Amino acid sequence: MLKTRILTAATLLFFFLAALFYLSAIFWMVLLLALAVAGSREWSTLAKFSTPYTIAYLLLTVILGGELLFLLSEKVLADPYSRSFLWLYAGSLAFWMLVVPFFLKSNRPLKNPVLLALTGWLLLLPTCLALYQLRAINPLLLLGFMATIWISDTAAYFTGRALGKHKLAPSISPGKTWEGVAGALVAVSIYALAWSLVVGEEARITLLAPLLLVLAMMGIIGDLFESLMKRHAGVKDSGNILPGHGGILDRIDALTSTLPIAVLSLLFLQTQL
Repeated sequence: MLKTRILTAATLLFFFLAALFYLSAIFWMVLLLALAVAGSREWSTLAKFSTPYTIAYLLLTVILGGELLFLLSEKVLADPYSRSFLWLYAGSLAFWMLVVPFFLKSNRPLKNPVLLALTGWLLLLPTCLALYQLRAINPLLLLGFMATIWISDTAAYFTGRALGKHKLAPSISPGKTWEGVAGALVAVSIYALAWSLVVGEEARITLLAPLLLVLAMMGIIGDLFESLMKRHAGVKDSGNILPGHGGILDRIDALTSTLPIAVLSLLFLQTQL
């Protein structure tokens, strides 16, 4: 299983890097819209939507996601730091900081189909917009933020396997431990230090390390929320499109709770890390 996970991750990384640095803006937009639709299809399964509801949901995702990405593309063409979608990133932050902790603590399933549909869009659409805008600002910056989550996940996995004794959320995700969280934060701290040495400016260093640690913690919350949804749906993975990883949502769960916050921080601080 580990060998399959590594092979799939390496393949995904290769194609992602090729797309990140070589795709034109329009094809990057198409790729992100396809990601939103694929994620919405898996979300429909977790939400247990009926077939007609799922079809309608996917069509609305195409229309809504396509329109938002088109509007953003026009804005960032004039100014990569455009604040036109600040409201959506702020809404994502409020969702992850205020709403999700309530569901994680109460362990209550979300059953209303309209709220489930809105939740799926709130997970996927700000993430896709953040991927587009961060690439427009600086592809290396986007890669740096994503690497924070990859490093956090990897460190949590191996630290948890080696040292894990105290469960983080046994009723939601029995495999996650507090030792894994500690390992993730230590690894991200080291990564932040290395990034800071490259940046070399004291003002930015002061902002960078706390931001990356916040992203690591929010990534864990995103991971737990998807685990909660899968537990309520009675499935192990959100899909089976990625060997060893499950579905699209299994791969981007931590990104949905971090990338909108990352771009929100950049727009608020008006600084290039």
